[in-house]
Amino acid sequence: MTGGSYGGYMTFAVATHYNDRIRASLAVVGISKFVSFLERTESYRRDLRRVEYGDERDPAMREFLLKIAPLNNAKKITKPMFVVQGKNDPRVPLNEAEQMVATIKANNTPVWYLMAKDEGHGFSKKKNADFQFFATVRYAQEYLLK
Repeated sequence: MTGGSYGGYMTFAVATHYNDRIRASLAVVGISKFVSFLERTESYRRDLRRVEYGDERDPAMREFLLKIAPLNNAKKITKPMFVVQGKNDPRVPLNEAEQMVATIKANNTPVWYLMAKDEGHGFSKKKNADFQFFATVRYAQEYLLK
């Protein structure tokens, strides 16, 4: 399972809800908890994302968003996960990846983490994109092709 941005969120969600049906997953710039995402995404984007995902300031919506958050259900993840994130991402803040990686590690589940200090929402620099590609190949060799 793999995806980026909202697809990264879906990758995290699938890893929590369909763990028994996958061998590994790769989430790129994914949202791990809508509440923390909405509170930390750049302010110019916040109101549009609240319309799209729900307003975390509403108590009932906040409760729902916390219930469905992959981060809050990460104890169900037992299959290897590869998380890719740009440190300077204005859309999906770095915290989304770091909190998910820490939680998965605490579960003693294999987790790979690739963070580029000079990237944003996805890797656009050739050296970083190439490194991500080769790391992804290595990850697939380790967890999908054995």
